[in-house]
Amino acid sequence: MKIDGTCHCGAVRYEAQINPDKVILCHCTDCQTMSGAPYRVNVPVLVEKFSIRGEPRRYIKIGSSGARIATTFCETCGAPIYSCAADDPKFVNLRLGGVTQRAQLPPKLQGFCTSAVPWAYDIREVPKA
Repeated sequence: MKIDGTCHCGAVRYEAQINPDKVILCHCTDCQTMSGAPYRVNVPVLVEKFSIRGEPRRYIKIGSSGARIATTFCETCGAPIYSCAADDPKFVNLRLGGVTQRAQLPPKLQGFCTSAVPWAYDIREVPKA
């Protein structure tokens, strides 16, 4: 499936060819902290199937495996764009928040569930405004 997206201010734009069956909802504590939300939704994209215009800022963190991970975001508005291996990435984990087609991409899997906040699994009873 071909998708496109942008950061909040439009300084970074991208296009990608993805497999919609690979969309994952991540409950890891890094995704919680860095997104300011109880989880984040990502989709892996092979580097050769991803094009980007604009230069996102990179922050290098050490993952739980000890690997160096680059997380990227717009330098102007702070919107998260993707993460990838810091050295020689084969794919990027694109953040679905800025993807135009995000409503058509429900998660197919949840990861790092041991880090999940318990109420994140069922919010049906939370009143809608």
